Amino acid sequence: MSRRQEQGVISQQSTATASDLLRDLFVATRTESVARAAPLSDAEATIQSMPDASPAKWHLAHTSWFLETFVLRDFVKGYAPFDPAYAYLFNSYYDAEGDRHARPRRGMLARPALDEILAYRAHVDTAVIAAWPTLPPVARNLIELGCHHEAQHQELLLTDILHAFAQNPLEPALWTLPPARRPSAAVAAPGWVAGPTGIVGIGHGGQGFVFDCEGPRHKVWLNPHAVADRLVTNAEWQAFIDGGGYRRSELWLSDGWAWVQAEEIAAPLYWHGGTAFGLHGRQPRDPAACVRHIGFYEADAYARWAEARLPTEFEWEASAAALPDAFGEVWQWTASAYLPYPGFRIAEGAVGEYNGKFMSGQMVLRGSSFATPDGTSRITTRNFFPPTARWQFSGLRLAKDL
Repeated sequence: MSRRQEQGVISQQSTATASDLLRDLFVATRTESVARAAPLSDAEATIQSMPDASPAKWHLAHTSWFLETFVLRDFVKGYAPFDPAYAYLFNSYYDAEGDRHARPRRGMLARPALDEILAYRAHVDTAVIAAWPTLPPVARNLIELGCHHEAQHQELLLTDILHAFAQNPLEPALWTLPPARRPSAAVAAPGWVAGPTGIVGIGHGGQGFVFDCEGPRHKVWLNPHAVADRLVTNAEWQAFIDGGGYRRSELWLSDGWAWVQAEEIAAPLYWHGGTAFGLHGRQPRDPAACVRHIGFYEADAYARWAEARLPTEFEWEASAAALPDAFGEVWQWTASAYLPYPGFRIAEGAVGEYNGKFMSGQMVLRGSSFATPDGTSRITTRNFFPPTARWQFSGLRLAKDL
């Protein structure tokens, strides 16, 4: 066999391996979504507690619509949609795909029922796998995007049903309780990790999947600073409350103070007395656990009270490798607005609406939470929400100038 033939065989093997890995990711992702919704009844999967949240049933359907529309419709000759009406019901914000059902009224979709949505998912899964051998690379790239898009909705499914369950006076639990655990030991005062200074590279510039907003890689200047080596805890947040944190206007940005006053905010979302409501129902609060369900305005006010500040997203990224709890606990608010990196370009077509058009009025969170699917968050991942958003699994760590 010639060297050129050997290289061709190796290339084919690499392509086959990549295809197999992507197919495994597709199957695992689609399975995980159904597993997360498995404890829900049809009624529970239908309810919507606020305009910013969506029913679990809608999440399951929308992620299937994404694949049906951008992969099956566009790349599988002769494919017929499962139900033509679903394009209107389950489009989220893709204006290029036409009119859609109003977001605040998704909870009014009593039908299709949950079992019909699960049948829709099975139909899409079967069609994608059947078409797999003939799909061009661009279609497989869209499947990869669809898997990571669905992973985001898997976390949203949990945050949204938690918010809905919190409106129920019975405060039902989604998950059964884990084995009894002793309260965590008290934690020491945070230490500080000195971050790199000068010109540093930020953003993704290598191989592997990333969302478009994670690049292009570029240079930024960092002044001397340090980032806390752990997240802010419930006990520390209670001290903020006891110290009048929610009553002292000098700690708050103007918009944040107006929000606190108008909404009568006095504690993190789901706190009551010494308890917090979560996916396991209402439980005693662990003082040593990291605080959850706070908005950017709260995080910023706490940092000012603690005589520190929030890290910029660039400081966070530059120090993340040295932070033991950077991932898997809570998304961490930063001081950075969600804006495009230098050289960012919105992709052509409907998928170009994925991130770019939301780069206004949002703040960046970094890291990941305990509900983020494994392997779907990177040092360069940029999550984003409005500064008043509290129903996500969001917390903070501090930073300071040196």
